[in-house]
Amino acid sequence: MQLGAHILRNALFVAPMAGVTDRPFRKLCKRFGAGLAVSEMVSSKPELRATRKSRLRTDHAGEVDPISVQIAGADPATMADAARYNASLGAQIIDINMGCPAKKVCNVAAGSALLANETLVASILEAVVRAVEIPVTLKIRTGPDRSSRNAVRIARLAESAGVRLLTVHGRTRACGFAGHAEYDTIAEVKAAVGIPVIANGDIRSPEDARSVLSRTGADGVMIGRAAQGRPWIFREIAYYLATGRKLAPPLVAEIRAVLIEHLHALHEFYGEEQGLRVARKHIGWYLRELPGGEAMRQELNRIETAPAQVAAVAAYFALLAESGERVRHADAGDTSSEFREKLAA
Repeated sequence: MQLGAHILRNALFVAPMAGVTDRPFRKLCKRFGAGLAVSEMVSSKPELRATRKSRLRTDHAGEVDPISVQIAGADPATMADAARYNASLGAQIIDINMGCPAKKVCNVAAGSALLANETLVASILEAVVRAVEIPVTLKIRTGPDRSSRNAVRIARLAESAGVRLLTVHGRTRACGFAGHAEYDTIAEVKAAVGIPVIANGDIRSPEDARSVLSRTGADGVMIGRAAQGRPWIFREIAYYLATGRKLAPPLVAEIRAVLIEHLHALHEFYGEEQGLRVARKHIGWYLRELPGGEAMRQELNRIETAPAQVAAVAAYFALLAESGERVRHADAGDTSSEFREKLAA
């Protein structure tokens, strides 16, 4: 897939997730085969640019091209200025957030709240596209609520404004993340516009990806929650789409190496104190379906230094390696009493 001057290795995208898709996570996902990883959303408010959170979210040092930065806001002029500012910091693609359902975002008329005001949507899109020479993409939901799905109209506005690619999460703003993604609306959007359309929502496996692509006719898929603690899902999906066969589960040694590398990157990126806290949720995601994972997560939450956190994870995987060469993700209920006893010891 080509996006502006950038030729993407594939159309498997990492969803922008606040508090998750920081630079260390994006780099991992790209290494495991993601064609594009969109940053955590960056506020368009100029007064927030100097905050530590904003500075970290706009730090792209060492990141693999292309660098896609998502901006959020509700004022056309401010959003245009934010696009220019982020381009000056190294953004090579600007993504506009009209998909976030979080209350703190929607309460300031940003994110998916914008979908209820199509006139404002058009103004923001036109202002941002005019402001920068790099490609502008857009992420939306299917509409404000089930009685007012307007994704097709929004998609046409986006195409008319010069937006180069559109991602559609198959839920309305009102749905949040409840229920099931509605792929029929994504199919309608794809049929209505000529720009690439990426399908997002409830894609948890290679089989899901192939099914959604077939059902919607979309040009690619965006993975969010399914990549948490499983960055190799992009490798699995790419292989399955290319061959029709499933890759074997990753080796215990590989998961150990990936997680420990991730921990070191988080500690370095955020500093030990914050990195330790951020790492806890990632550890929980990596371990959530592994034998003894929940017990280990609880134990790790009590650790207060970065070296001890890494050492405890290494010790856990040393025990896990005794049970087999490959990790087969299973329900926590499958944890053997013998493994639990070793872990407790």
